[in-house]
Amino acid sequence: MKTAPVEVADLAASVVSVPPLARDARGEPSTAENRRQVDWLRSGGVTTYLYGGNANLYNFSSTGFAHLLDILEEIAPADGWMIPSIGADFGKAMDQAAILRERAFPTAMLLPLGFPATPSGVARGLVKLADAARRPLIAYIKNGGFLDARDVARLFRDGAIAAVKYAVVRPEPTNDPYLAAILDAVGSGERIVSGIGERPAIDHLEMGLAGFTSGSVCIAPHLSTAILRACREGRFADARAIRADFLPLEDLRDAHSPIRVLHEAVRLAGICDTGPIGEFLSNLDDAERLGTIAKAARALKARSEAAAGGAKRLATGA
Repeated sequence: MKTAPVEVADLAASVVSVPPLARDARGEPSTAENRRQVDWLRSGGVTTYLYGGNANLYNFSSTGFAHLLDILEEIAPADGWMIPSIGADFGKAMDQAAILRERAFPTAMLLPLGFPATPSGVARGLVKLADAARRPLIAYIKNGGFLDARDVARLFRDGAIAAVKYAVVRPEPTNDPYLAAILDAVGSGERIVSGIGERPAIDHLEMGLAGFTSGSVCIAPHLSTAILRACREGRFADARAIRADFLPLEDLRDAHSPIRVLHEAVRLAGICDTGPIGEFLSNLDDAERLGTIAKAARALKARSEAAAGGAKRLATGA
């Protein structure tokens, strides 16, 4: 497992997967099922695993945090980068930062708190949390104005943050004054990753962001990796063609909850048994909706498997 400090190259080395957290019937994290998810991702070239919103860590207890870290350490591939999340509220984040301080994880992401929070207050809190954890954190910007652009630059300069996950939804990702202001203040996008999956990722990479996070990569890691590779090589039209495979499932996630749909999609695609989704959320249980999700997830996984087979034949000359 990666334990070295976060470098710029780490953010572009792999699609940053954001998996659901597989739980057993009692609601406890399952080592075996989460390992199955990570193994599938690794088969598609994904080596970075961020446990955050899709894992419902917003509602995860501080008392169970150390056990969760144990599991992440156990299931991490040798070349894997595991990123846990803390918060979203400051008090819980501080409790978790104290636990993180004793572990080898090079960073953690602070989940965004919508209320009560102000931009300058969040900036001060990030400094205190990084101090408590004794390592830089990842800031998750999910809403416009969550952090002032100048504060983002200062947090980078002061070593309080190692990266930003930028996830403000825009009708046109390229028309985003807030992101433009952050890029201008920071000086480049080399430590900023697009945080809303495949739909805006290609535009964001063309704008200079380092990489992208994805939930649907958990279904189709070979395809998501192919998008990242195409963008790196400047083949943006190819990347957009591959992205089309993701849109049916992404449309369902947008319509019925990104977290809840992904949780069921991973299970219905046969990747691992995700189990109960955790407190303050509920599993989707409408049979017709689950059938639609299953169809989209299985089709996407089949395309990923086909891509993997094609790549293997090319590599072997078969």
